Amino acid sequence: MKEKLKIDIVSDVVCPWCTIGYKRLEKAIKELGIEDQIEIEWQPFELNPNMPAEGQNVTEHITEKYGATLEQQKESQQHMTEVGAELGFKFDYFDDMRMVNTFNAHVLLEYAKAFGKQTELKMTLTKAFFSDRKDVSDRNILKEALINVGLNADDALAQLDNEETRYQIRQTQNYWKNLGVNSVPTVVFNRKSAVTGAQPIDTFKQVLNELIAEQANA
Repeated sequence: MKEKLKIDIVSDVVCPWCTIGYKRLEKAIKELGIEDQIEIEWQPFELNPNMPAEGQNVTEHITEKYGATLEQQKESQQHMTEVGAELGFKFDYFDDMRMVNTFNAHVLLEYAKAFGKQTELKMTLTKAFFSDRKDVSDRNILKEALINVGLNADDALAQLDNEETRYQIRQTQNYWKNLGVNSVPTVVFNRKSAVTGAQPIDTFKQVLNELIAEQANA
């Protein structure tokens, strides 16, 4: 049995470039026909760990955090919408869009891992936020996502109030931060090398080819 290439993706569910980066990586893997040689694990990173429960208007948030003007934001959103469309993902930006707290989403993604449903839940939550105008900090929306991917929603939601589980997620976030991950997406290969940002499909292909060849010769 050949050892799989382990890919850790450090990201947040409300990060547009994380979605684009993953979609490009997914395309690279498919085009190379190496789906059965890859194991993907999602790692938690909160872009806004101190985001209050009521969230914050996206435009206001981006202005405050990055100093971007409304015009720059509109341009960036238009660009992401076009890039997303090319990859089969719909970004639906709207004026009342709110940035929300994602800690609970990360707790559930950790839960989904044991059932092999992590990527499916991740994309369901990302789609809920970017395509369906849903609040991914709302427990009803989280429950809906869990049911959609075939997980036991009650069992999973119980984890949100489990102090030990919450502590573990914070520890995992700290682990990646201490390794120097301070922007997302960060895609880590076999815990040895990494690329940051939504790299082009060809870049991912090149990296994957090299690593798969390396493993075959090991």
